[in-house]
Amino acid sequence: MKIKCLFFISCLFFAFASCDSDRPVYNPKPRAYPKIEFPEKAYTKVDPKTCPFAFERASYAEFLQDSLFFGEETKNDCWFDLYVPSLKGTIHCSYYAIDKDNTLDKLITDAHTLSNKHGIKAEFMDDFKVSKPGKVYGNVMNIEGDVATPFQFYLTDSTSHFLRGSLYVKAQINTDSLDPVFEFLKVDAMHMINTFEWE
Repeated sequence: MKIKCLFFISCLFFAFASCDSDRPVYNPKPRAYPKIEFPEKAYTKVDPKTCPFAFERASYAEFLQDSLFFGEETKNDCWFDLYVPSLKGTIHCSYYAIDKDNTLDKLITDAHTLSNKHGIKAEFMDDFKVSKPGKVYGNVMNIEGDVATPFQFYLTDSTSHFLRGSLYVKAQINTDSLDPVFEFLKVDAMHMINTFEWE
């Protein structure tokens, strides 16, 4: 009986001794992503004098005409990037004059081939046609999943001009954390397409 009583008292002593109110209580934090501060939507016209097109870009995006592509000269002076520094997002655009080397069929096939390369990791792919006044035709490819470029498009007048664009964000691919950024930049890309005109 004394042993049982002594054991019970010892258990009570250790129970109270372990209830130290000064010790911090650690609770695991829920998984979260950093808050993203998006710039306010505003647009300004881009009209490069040496190129046969004009459009509106987001005012917080830098218009950077490319002179080099992977260390080599670009195939055309009208290649450019729309870079949003605060989101590390870029819409890469390459322009081609349609000719015997770059036929319309070849350029469209190349655009779809580049888009389909992401199909391996894509969870969903969708595309829709573009047809606007002023002979602006094209296609928009929306790709969902862990892909490097979730939004691609091309625009053409079907006889002389062809412009291809693709959206990238310089960050490790994680669709959960990058989805808001992609969706924000897709709106800008669609605004560019909707205001695009050949000159």
